[in-house]
Amino acid sequence: MIVYAVTGALLVALGLYGLIAARGLLRRVVAFNVVGSGVFLMFGALGWHAGSADPVPQALIITGIVVALSASALAVGLVVAYARATGRQVLEDDAE
Repeated sequence: MIVYAVTGALLVALGLYGLIAARGLLRRVVAFNVVGSGVFLMFGALGWHAGSADPVPQALIITGIVVALSASALAVGLVVAYARATGRQVLEDDAE
């Protein structure tokens, strides 16, 4: 199970790098989803005890996935509305 926890940590690190390095808003939304997936993977790996799974982390992970999907849909909708209103895909501070 340590492999899953390490993989989750790598996903979190990769997503944080994407949040910092990406200029486009949709890329930042995807990077935030990668961070969330890494957290879910780490939480699931750490919730595994000696060959039996604890149902509480599993229920929290399933709930988190549903909330993350809803938040992602809202974020994409806001990015699309911002792009239509301003004609840009990056924030003003990020533009050169």
